[in-house]
Amino acid sequence: MGAIKRSNCFHRNGHSADCEASNTTNMIIFAGIQILLSQLPNFHKLWWLSIVAAVMSLAYSSIGLGLSIAKIAGGVHARTTLTGATVGVDVSASEKIWKTFQSLGDIAFAYSYSNVLIEIQDTLRSSPPENTVMKKASFIGVSTTTGFYMLCGILGYAAFGNQAPGNFLTGFGFYDPFWLIDVGNICIAVHLIGAYQVFCQPLFAFVEAWARDRWPDSGFLAAERVVRVPLAGEFPVSPFRLVWRTSYVVLTALVAMIFPFFNDFLGLIGAVSFWPLTVYFPVQMYMAQAKTRRFSPTWTWMNVLSFSCLVVSLLAAAGSVQGLVKDLKGYKPFKVS
Repeated sequence: MGAIKRSNCFHRNGHSADCEASNTTNMIIFAGIQILLSQLPNFHKLWWLSIVAAVMSLAYSSIGLGLSIAKIAGGVHARTTLTGATVGVDVSASEKIWKTFQSLGDIAFAYSYSNVLIEIQDTLRSSPPENTVMKKASFIGVSTTTGFYMLCGILGYAAFGNQAPGNFLTGFGFYDPFWLIDVGNICIAVHLIGAYQVFCQPLFAFVEAWARDRWPDSGFLAAERVVRVPLAGEFPVSPFRLVWRTSYVVLTALVAMIFPFFNDFLGLIGAVSFWPLTVYFPVQMYMAQAKTRRFSPTWTWMNVLSFSCLVVSLLAAAGSVQGLVKDLKGYKPFKVS
C-alpha cells in the first residue's frame, strides 16, 4: 500500500525523489479490514476470499515475471554469479551465511500450509474420497507454486543480479510502467488480506472450540445473534468472537507496527512452523496410519527426511533471529519509511 504511493511519487518527481510513506497508517487500515473479515464465523464462509487471494497471487506473480523478462530482453545485464552475492563485494562472509539461513525460512514459510489442509478437507464431499481429492489437489498446488516461485527466483535474479531487492515489486526493482507496478502491488495487498484470514481462521476455530469445552456453561461463549446485513443476508454475531478476534487482530497489528521487518518475520514464522506442522506431525501420522515397522527402509528414510527438515528449520530460525537483531539496532518504532 505504501509502495503504490511511492510509485506514483517517483513517477511524478523522478526516481531519485525522497518519497516516504507511512507504514503505520497503512497497517491500521489493513487491521481495520481484518477486524471486519475476522467476524466471518468459520473457514467455510471464506471460500470466495480464498479464490480471490489465489487469483491475486497469480496476477502479481505474472506481472513480476513479465517485467523481469522485459528487463532481461532490454539488454541491461545485471552482475550475476553462480553462487549469488559475492563475498567481499556485495556482502561479508558472515552476512552471506546469515542471509542464506534467512532465505531458508522464507522458502519454508511458502510451504507451511498443512495447518490449512484439514480445514479444506473438512469442506469436501465424501465422494470421491477426501484423501484422493486432497492428494491430487496438493500435487497440483505444490507443483504450480514451485513452478512460479522458481521462475520468479531465476528470472528475478537474471534481471537484477546480486542487487536483487527483497521484493521486486514493493522493493522497487522496477519503476516503469508505474501503473502496472501499481496494479501488481494492489494484487499483493488483496492477496495478503485473504492470506491473513486463511491462516488465522484455523487458529480462531481452535481457540473457540477449546474455550467452549473449558467453560461449557458460559452464556458469554454461547451467546450469538443473527444480524441481517444489506446485500450479504443473515450474519451471525457472537460477543466472544467479536472480542477475542478483534483483540488478536489488534495485537498482531501492534507487533507489525513496532517491528515492520517483513522478510525476517516471515522467515522466523516459516522456520518455527515448518518442521513440526509440515514435516514431523504429518510423517508421524502417516507412519502410524500405515503401521510402518520400526527400522524398516520406509521408517528410516522418513525419519531422515524429518531430521533433515529439523536442521533446516533450526538454521532458518537462527538466520531470522540474527536479521531481526540487526534490524533492531538503531530502529525507532512507528517511524515513517
